[in-house]
Amino acid sequence: MSRPLIACVLCLLLPSLAWTADEDTFRSGLADFKREVAERHGFPERTLALWFADVELQQPILDAISRPAERVRPWHEYRGIFLTERRIEGGVEFWREHEASLRAVAADYGVAPEIIVAIIGVETLYGRITGRWRVLDALATLAFAYPPRAAFFRRELEQFLLLSQEERLEPRAALGSYAGAMGPPQFIPSSYRAYAVDGSGNGRRDLFHDWYDVLASVANYFQVHGWRDGEPVAQPAEVPADWAGSHPPNSLELANTVAGLQAEGYRFSSVLPNEAPAMMVRLDGVEGDELWVGYHNFRVITRYNRSVMYALAVYQLSQEIRARMEAQP
Repeated sequence: MSRPLIACVLCLLLPSLAWTADEDTFRSGLADFKREVAERHGFPERTLALWFADVELQQPILDAISRPAERVRPWHEYRGIFLTERRIEGGVEFWREHEASLRAVAADYGVAPEIIVAIIGVETLYGRITGRWRVLDALATLAFAYPPRAAFFRRELEQFLLLSQEERLEPRAALGSYAGAMGPPQFIPSSYRAYAVDGSGNGRRDLFHDWYDVLASVANYFQVHGWRDGEPVAQPAEVPADWAGSHPPNSLELANTVAGLQAEGYRFSSVLPNEAPAMMVRLDGVEGDELWVGYHNFRVITRYNRSVMYALAVYQLSQEIRARMEAQP
């Protein structure tokens, strides 16, 4: 096993252990990076010097990335963060406020409006909590002081510089999450460049201030990743009291089928054909195992955030919001 892989494994097994910032390593890595991107993309050295003049190494960011909620909380606690009255009613208010835009975006991209609303609700509480860290500080800290994912965040920092140039952003002013995700939909720079769209047609893809761009970009992300309008996302399942099987480890892949799971003893009735791909998800509920069958659209949600708990929270929130919308005149 390679040393980088060992480091990644240790990071996953010991999420409570944060990396300690090292200023010298950080500054050395940053200097090398500036030389490389200047050569690769033609950024003027004076521009890079100005952008990075006051960049800071942030130990709190290293602490935060070591304890994401998906790793340290069981499902019944994680669910409780997002399935709240505030977030459900907030989703209804957000839907009503942006109803015309959501209707148009859903028609254009074939993505259910409740899914778009739930994504923004889970990510940033409908734009209320978009992050307090300077994106430059966050990405630089993780690129040059967080070895387990340094290569990934180094690429994202490069993408952010290109994005700033393309969309006329002021890179020193942009704020986001501790991982460098931006705006109400929390797109990282590479996703911003790849999936953001100019929904409002004003010549810019603005995920910080333009709500039509935000809604259309989330929908575009789902469309590109294969969302199938009208198909189910997930449904609960159960096993008999005398069931003698063993649950497979949770996976992000559709490793089974509807008929295959039913043959293994899982009880559920699906509108999809027997050969439809499916996955079994087992989570820690309040009263024991909580079982869910995930389908193609469930897997698509995990492409937004690679966590089955995240995908199920988004789905359940979307259903609560839609039910509330339909119940209220």
